[in-house]
Amino acid sequence: MSEEKKLMRSNTNKVFAGVLGGIAEYLSMDPTMVRIVYTILTLCTAAFPGLLIYIIMLLIMPIKAE
Repeated sequence: MSEEKKLMRSNTNKVFAGVLGGIAEYLSMDPTMVRIVYTILTLCTAAFPGLLIYIIMLLIMPIKAE
C-alpha cells in the first residue's frame, strides 16, 4: 500500500522554518527551486502576498517528527 502524503514543515530541508522545504518534499521537488519560484512570485507580483502566506503556513503546518 502507498504511504499517505501529509504536508508538514521539514526538519531536514529548512533555511528559516522549513515551510518551503516541506512543500518541496510534499511535491517531490528540489527545495531550492521551490524557494526561488516562491521568492520570484513574492517580489514580482502585487497579487501574491508571499510574506503573509508564509507566516500563515508557519503557524498552521505541523513539524515533521523524525
